[in-house]
Amino acid sequence: MKKSVDFKKIKDLAKKIRIDALEMVYRAKASHLGSALSSVDIIAVLYSCFIKHDPTNPLLKSRDRFLISKGHACTCMYGALAELGFIDKNELASYGSDGGRLMSHVSHKVPGVEFSTGSLGHALPIALGLSLAAKKKKKSWQTFVLLSDGELNEGSNWEAFLMAPQLKLDNLFVVVDYNKIQAFGKTNEVIKLEPLKKKFTSFGWELRECNGHNLKDIYSKMNRLVNSRRTRPKILLAHTIKGKGVSFMEDSLDWHYKSPNEEQLKRALSELEGK
Repeated sequence: MKKSVDFKKIKDLAKKIRIDALEMVYRAKASHLGSALSSVDIIAVLYSCFIKHDPTNPLLKSRDRFLISKGHACTCMYGALAELGFIDKNELASYGSDGGRLMSHVSHKVPGVEFSTGSLGHALPIALGLSLAAKKKKKSWQTFVLLSDGELNEGSNWEAFLMAPQLKLDNLFVVVDYNKIQAFGKTNEVIKLEPLKKKFTSFGWELRECNGHNLKDIYSKMNRLVNSRRTRPKILLAHTIKGKGVSFMEDSLDWHYKSPNEEQLKRALSELEGK
């Protein structure tokens, strides 16, 4: 664990990832930009401070495993991998193109991606298996998973939430990107999730809550979980805003589907570059 944290550097990384995601979605005339933007600050902190990785050796045996379960938010992942040096940043221009490996849902063909996701509810059960394997083989690497709140409707997640404490998987770390909007409306209007905190703790998870856009808060709460000595799986409930960073995209269901036109791109870039 790093003794000092350069939050200015992490903020700069987050800004670059947001710009990358915006430009990718614009070029490809793709969607799910709002979902990507809500996850950026979480990903920036995880990679900067907690996930052990080596861009020059993506399959390093001692690496930590990171799975982004909300695979539709792939542009934030691809942007992060480009900024960290896993892939050439010029490759981002091929996002969503025929024959390219930067598919419109997270693809394991991309260096740094552990598992292809898109069908929601798959990554956490896989992560549980990875964590159990590490325990059985007495390996020190850890597994991190980023979930969306909308995919908590999937029963496969709740089976994993029940099983992980039973197996005492204290090497499993889950972050829920709780932006409170999913494909068809407000999350709690589609299927009521609350009280989430009580559900997770009653299952036996060690839980912290944070502002998912406050870098210091994300770091502080995740740091407590990573350094906890309790033999429980850990979960960070990160309260976020869909479309965070671009004023006219924030807290809007529209940007689950829309891609920006040229005027909107310029306006969004102006906002991001001015921060």
